[in-house]
Amino acid sequence: MDKRYQVFVSSTYSDLRNERSAIIQILMQMDCIPAGMELFPAADEEQFEFIKKIIDDCDYYILIVAGRYGSTAPDGISYTEKEYDYARDKGVPVLRFVHSDPRALDPDKCDHEPEIIARRDSFRNKVTADKLAKMWREPKELPGLVAISLSKTMKTHPAVGWVRGDLIASAQLLSEINDLRKRNEWLESGCAKRSPQ
Repeated sequence: MDKRYQVFVSSTYSDLRNERSAIIQILMQMDCIPAGMELFPAADEEQFEFIKKIIDDCDYYILIVAGRYGSTAPDGISYTEKEYDYARDKGVPVLRFVHSDPRALDPDKCDHEPEIIARRDSFRNKVTADKLAKMWREPKELPGLVAISLSKTMKTHPAVGWVRGDLIASAQLLSEINDLRKRNEWLESGCAKRSPQ
């Protein structure tokens, strides 16, 4: 059956807008369903509670880390880090892409306050210490890295995915299959009783 996988794209936004766009494009070319902040509707709901519901529906989670820590929730932790922790805790396969040298980035795309830099670096260390992370330096590298890594992850960690509603069995068909299964069990039990031991 032809499945499509929903993939959550997590990163800071304003500094990685072009990179996110390129990744979303490659996901669509791979017949995936991208999910990320630019696709969220305006909702009358606490932001992170809404994000958790989206992650719950995703098959894979992509994290991109560069020069910023990101906007923080009331507890002082960035939404990007909270999303990452939540996806890991839920067992969603996580693909990590970390910029190799944030100091080489345009200063407009980096944090400058020492406290925020310390939080960003702590988050980077957590991401790279947890599992293998792909390092990237140029934005043009990301789509290819994502495509290769996601293809491998789909093979090694197959997910539930989504299928078109008209391609799945109807309730009536499932009921008929269940009736046939029961009849088959009844017939087999009758044959077992009549066969010599």
